[in-house]
Amino acid sequence: MIEVICNDRLGKKVRVKCNPDDTVGDLKKLIAAQTGTDYRKIVLKKWYNIFKDHITLEDYEIHDGMSIELYYS
Repeated sequence: MIEVICNDRLGKKVRVKCNPDDTVGDLKKLIAAQTGTDYRKIVLKKWYNIFKDHITLEDYEIHDGMSIELYYS
């Protein structure tokens, strides 16, 4: 299990526990369950890279304690 911190830069930080072999789409659904928003409106970024839903966290090299930028579209 890893813990990923998602920061929307408006004062809300969401901590999510997931597995490294989960996809980004699975991570979005976990974030949506905590924030109450639709998972299809969530965009996850790191610098200028937008994470795609079908790729696993392990492939993006997302590790325990890593921070990701959270945007709403």
